[in-house]
Amino acid sequence: MAQEFLNATRGMLNSYSKKGYPWDNACIESFHSLIKREWLRRFKIRNYEEAYRYVFEYINTFYNTIRVHSHCGYLSPDQYERKYLDRMEKSRQQMAG
Repeated sequence: MAQEFLNATRGMLNSYSKKGYPWDNACIESFHSLIKREWLRRFKIRNYEEAYRYVFEYINTFYNTIRVHSHCGYLSPDQYERKYLDRMEKSRQQMAG
């Protein structure tokens, strides 16, 4: 696995936060905390494929579709995007006359 990572990232500059500095990447640290608390602790994960499926399910069937986010005005990201697109379409129609 380590060799696969090295091969996949050959030529890239890897950037890691120092140990003990989670605020360097607060957004992803917050997401990791949420997904563990709200979803992953429910399951006994046996392998990478199961973990991948559970993460995919969480993001696509709850996090983006149902779970409200304060930075989206307490809408889900999907609801927020639909609202935004509706506003853009109304604006486009007004400009077109």
